[in-house]
This record gives sequence, structure tokens and C-alpha cells, in this order.
Amino acid sequence: MKNNKRIVAIVEARMTSSRLPGKHLMEVLGKPILSYLLDRLKAVESIDSIVIATTRNSTDDVLVEFSKQNKVEIYRGDEDDVMGRVLDAAKHFRADVICEVTGDCPIIDPQLVEQVIQTYLYNNIAYVNNGRQGLPDGMGSQVFSTSTLSQSASQTKKLLDREHVTLHIRNNPKLFPPIYIGTMPSMNRPKLSVTLDEKDDFDLIKKIIEYFGEDKPLFGCLDVINLLESRLDWVSINSHIHRKGDS
Repeated sequence: MKNNKRIVAIVEARMTSSRLPGKHLMEVLGKPILSYLLDRLKAVESIDSIVIATTRNSTDDVLVEFSKQNKVEIYRGDEDDVMGRVLDAAKHFRADVICEVTGDCPIIDPQLVEQVIQTYLYNNIAYVNNGRQGLPDGMGSQVFSTSTLSQSASQTKKLLDREHVTLHIRNNPKLFPPIYIGTMPSMNRPKLSVTLDEKDDFDLIKKIIEYFGEDKPLFGCLDVINLLESRLDWVSINSHIHRKGDS
């Protein structure tokens, strides 16, 4: 769908993760794992610009150089007020529409991201999310307007809301009408996780990336599911990890 809205993908990333510090620049096949996420977002046709939203901490200085090398924008804001950081990044880079993806989703499916964007553009709603109806953890994204996030941010000062960018939006569906995209049966695998929280997650994602290699660098969600269902020993690598709440 053609539109005149400027769509910006905003990726939250910082180097001081409590469970796996420095995870975004850990390498697979000679590339930082965050670069795989950026390659996938660059393949999403509707996205006009990509911004890494990081913190002002000196530990995140390395992400400035990384953003230059990967030809994406960067914005630095408050570490704890992630909502404010994303909103300020969106305003700075003149985003009409925000496609929010966390840096913990390095092998997100570009086609699924495009579907979320198109669903937002085709419907008169405030918020679209595809990560709550059965996709493997690490394949979800969210789309909403900068004005929606601005309205939400003006209505809440709760620390939890400020830490989790869209929590206030999701908790107020009458104010912010949502669409939660259903998952087709072939991709409905909510117990699978390819999100990057801990070292065992990295080990699994590394195996997946190495398996597809240069032959199929933009492998999709269904490819991952089919691979893992043929390698159940791989699934067990990170199946024990307890996940934190939604971001």
C-alpha cells in the first residue's frame, strides 16, 4: 500500500543488559548479531529509515560507531525512560509512524514486519501487534503513530509504563484501539524462543544463522520453525530460560 507517512523503525539497544552484557555486538560469522536485525529491517519495503535508540551511557559509545558502519541513524536518550527515548527518537527523525522492534530480535522475519505495517496503514486503529497470538518469541513487532505514543506518554508517569514503551497503550484499548494479528497454524509455536536474552539464546541463534548461511540470509519464521522441529536437541538449548515481562 502506497502512503505518504514517514515510517521509521526504532530499535532499542544498549550494551548493559543485566543478563548478557554486550550481547548486541557478539559476533556470528564475523558480524555483530545486531547487524543481522538491521539487514532484515532494511529488507522491509515500507520502512523509510532505521534508528537505533540507545542510552547516553559511555558504555553505549560503541553503538555510535556501529550505527555508522551499518548506515543507520542513532539516537541517545534516558536509560530507564525507554518510552521517552523512543518518542524523542521518533520526533528527532520526523517519524509519522513508528515500527518498534527490540534489539533482542536479531532474526525477525521481514515479511511479518511488513504485514504489521500494512495492517496499520489499512485500518483506522491506533496500534498493531503481531507478537501476542502465537508466534515464536523474538518474531514480534509493533506499529503505532508518533502522535499515539506522544499522547500515551503525556498520560502516564508510572515507572513500569515508561520502561515498557507500549504498556500504557496496550492497557488502554478504548483510548488506543488495537489490532492483534492472529498467527497461522504453521507458525503458531509460542513455546519456541529465538529472542536474545541469555548466552544460551545466543548459542541457539548462532546455530540457526550458521545453518542457513549465505545461501538464505533472510530466512523466515517458517524456515526457523521447520529447522527447529527437525532439530529438537537445538530447541532444548534455551528452553529452560525464564523470560521477563513484555517490553
